[in-house]
Amino acid sequence: MQTHILGFPSIGKRREQKQALESFWNGALSVDALSATCAELKERHWRIQKDAGLDYVSTGDFSLYDRMLDITCMLGAIPERFIPCRDDAPADRYFSLARGNIGHNIAPLEMTKWFDTNYHYLVPEIDTDRPWTATAHPVVADTKQSRELGFSPKPAIIGPFTWLALAKAPRTIRKWARLDDIVSVYAQLLKDLAGHCACVQIEEPVLCTELLPEDAGRSFREVYAALNAAGPKLMLTTYFGGLGRNLQSAVGSGCAVLHIDALRGRKQFDEVLNALPGDAALSLGVVDGRNIWKTEYSAVLPLVERAVAALGKDRVLLGSSCSLLHCPVDLAEETALPEHIRKRMAFAVQKCAELAALRAAVEGNGADAAGAQPDEPHPDRCVAAVRERVASVTPDMLARRSPYPERRAAQAWLKLPPLPATTIGSFPQTDAVRKVRLDFKRGIISEADYVAAVRREIRDCIEKQEQLGLDVLVHGEAERNDMVEYFGQQLGGFCFTQNGWVQSYGSRCVKPPVIYGDVYRKHPMTTEWILYAQSLTKKPVKGMLTGPVTILCWSFVRDDLERSEVCMQIALAVRDEVQSLEKAGIRVIQIDEAALREGMPLTRDEAEIYLRWAVDAFRLASSGVEDSTQIHTHMCYSEFNAILSWIAAMDADVLSIEASRSGMELLDAFTDVHYQGAVGPGVYDIHSPRIPSEEEITQLLRRALRHIPEEQLWVNPDCGLKTRRWEEAWPSLQHMVAAAARVRAEATRR
Repeated sequence: MQTHILGFPSIGKRREQKQALESFWNGALSVDALSATCAELKERHWRIQKDAGLDYVSTGDFSLYDRMLDITCMLGAIPERFIPCRDDAPADRYFSLARGNIGHNIAPLEMTKWFDTNYHYLVPEIDTDRPWTATAHPVVADTKQSRELGFSPKPAIIGPFTWLALAKAPRTIRKWARLDDIVSVYAQLLKDLAGHCACVQIEEPVLCTELLPEDAGRSFREVYAALNAAGPKLMLTTYFGGLGRNLQSAVGSGCAVLHIDALRGRKQFDEVLNALPGDAALSLGVVDGRNIWKTEYSAVLPLVERAVAALGKDRVLLGSSCSLLHCPVDLAEETALPEHIRKRMAFAVQKCAELAALRAAVEGNGADAAGAQPDEPHPDRCVAAVRERVASVTPDMLARRSPYPERRAAQAWLKLPPLPATTIGSFPQTDAVRKVRLDFKRGIISEADYVAAVRREIRDCIEKQEQLGLDVLVHGEAERNDMVEYFGQQLGGFCFTQNGWVQSYGSRCVKPPVIYGDVYRKHPMTTEWILYAQSLTKKPVKGMLTGPVTILCWSFVRDDLERSEVCMQIALAVRDEVQSLEKAGIRVIQIDEAALREGMPLTRDEAEIYLRWAVDAFRLASSGVEDSTQIHTHMCYSEFNAILSWIAAMDADVLSIEASRSGMELLDAFTDVHYQGAVGPGVYDIHSPRIPSEEEITQLLRRALRHIPEEQLWVNPDCGLKTRRWEEAWPSLQHMVAAAARVRAEATRR
């Protein structure tokens, strides 16, 4: 019985990849030195997998930025707007696609969430019918290197149907007509891998969704017949859910192995067993690649044993449910966690070992098959007052007192101009800001010195915004390390890792909090800072909160309570904070729900259930205030068109939403649903160092006005400015405010 994982985190246990990338981008590291760091990380990760007892090590799972981008480059599917970069060095061309190109003034590829995860991928753009020029994929060199070092590599590549299903094309381009061209490149890749590996992992998570065209089944079988004939044996790899209506396409692919997510697709397990061809093997994803808790062997061993009984040991493989990209690297780095929590955890390194232990348990080799142990009682695991409060939530607590038109009239006290300009929340986190927080955490400076330093940053932030001419201000979030961790540190039921970093995109890493008990607010979390900011200006300052769904989705969540129940606990804690802010005199409050779309399951039926409780959680958090209090929410980097009716049901007064990379594409949907509230479609892409011009932002606003009435339109960046430098943010915001004034004047003349 062979064991493997679908992929290992690229970042390194100390975020070595992040540091190398950012040094390269800053000109402090050569391309050769960057390559050397990456080579060292790859070899280290292969060694971890082999030492854990896995039969294969993964190649192709490591990417300089994004694996979807790697396939885009292999296919040569480079949008025409990047033609000016064609003579640049290969690494520079690659990162121009990911981050934009300042010299040529080219915006990067659009970025959005990878299915229902917090990982962001770069969306392929098919903008022309012209032929593409294929290039080499780094998986070939990595696989050769792995084999030369004595490992047994299993290359991992994203499959053609998933790449094409996620690609974007204008209505004038038939993107599926590209399939034959794409398959020929994949076939050549497989030929190049032949002789260097026994099996290739070709990933088609799109099979767990409803994104494929209805007639895709026939072409799927034809394509995979060609790919199966091209090179090594193929492991058709699916994850993030069951196969649903695509089961027959998967089992009819002719691939030597089918990998399924046996955790999220458990309901279809028996159907898969019965449909699997007699000459195919089945890889079971039984170790969770999406969470940090130990595998409960008693829950997954019966699945493995049923598969073995039906197929025999030689036709069953054990693997992770998905790539371990979504997990931190190594639990051994955690020395400060409470032991009763730490002993229930497993990070990527430990999950590799779990697979070997599961195999030993099935084969009766005397391994300890206990797996996760029952949690020891602790005060926060079940808090009676929290459970009772959730049970007592009534329908009237989920609704504002008046409909939006009446609330809008009550909010006239704000006296805002047409197209009011604001930002999303955070301002650049300079080295000085980070040092102050770190010095306070380490006890180097006193609390009084820390408060004074943060207040200086807030004062500076308010002064900058007034100088820019923004209409609704923010305090800049100098006191916050992360938009979820900051709140988790002040809520009951949370604990935190020291090095539990997970890649979000490129060099951007996040360190999700861990929800291990019932959640409740211990004390006011933001009021002091927001009140101080408001005291410095006559303009309104937004209270800045993270919403319950985003706190849930961007945390590692306990596995002994329904996620909907945990979310309602968080919503009540946020509701308390909203009411504290209002009572203190803060009457513009933003509750960010960046993760609302991301948390949605991949099938319609499950999505409906999720969206109902997710929207209820937001409404519980945001209601209970006066009509004159303006509630904002913010969402970014997901596909929102399909759920706009649910977004409308959140009943926020102002919605800010990512739109700049897609060129205001999603605004068509706002017209279709007759959205009532105010909308701020992002006009400045903050995930790129590129500075947009005033003219570019002006054009975006003019485009927005075709879909959104002037009285409903706000002006703002796509997201918070935390990751940008002032040298980039300042001119970008100047251009944004100038463009708003320009379009405002045009509207007045009309």
